[in-house]
Amino acid sequence: MTNTREAGTPAVFFDRDGTLMEDVDYCGDPLDVHVFPAAADALRQLKSAGFRLFVITNQSGIGRGYFTEAEYRAVHEEFLRQLGASLIDAAYYCPHTPDQNCACRKPSPQMLLNAAREHRLDLSRSYFVGDKATDVECARNAGLRSVLVRTGYGNAADSAAADLVAGDLEAAAEAILRNAK
Repeated sequence: MTNTREAGTPAVFFDRDGTLMEDVDYCGDPLDVHVFPAAADALRQLKSAGFRLFVITNQSGIGRGYFTEAEYRAVHEEFLRQLGASLIDAAYYCPHTPDQNCACRKPSPQMLLNAAREHRLDLSRSYFVGDKATDVECARNAGLRSVLVRTGYGNAADSAAADLVAGDLEAAAEAILRNAK
């Protein structure tokens, strides 16, 4: 197994729904994709500072039968089209429902660990940005610093466990860049 602390490349992991785009319960239709206006600029700043960028998302709508994996991929393609496909290095998703007790569903760190191994990432210098307590817990479980954004469900989430709290994605990127120095 690759030692991710020696690999060297820092990353920023993002929850998708409510963090990078408007949260639509069980988004299975590309017409429902609305990327936040400042998302691309915030990601470009992080990318230019040397961070690799990844999406880590629970998609239990697949497991619940609300949409198919093909529909998920269509939503993801529209998400990338609106955001700018070159900004995201890779995306990882869990299609399982909470009651399936899989190994990959956030707050499990499995998707983060898989990305770190596959892309030779240094998790000790990486961040996870999300709008839910499960995102903060996932970051902690993988040894990352967490950033809770007050978009999506973030307005209602308890910020006590988060390393950083930001009003939106732009403020989160600024905080990461300040802390990474």
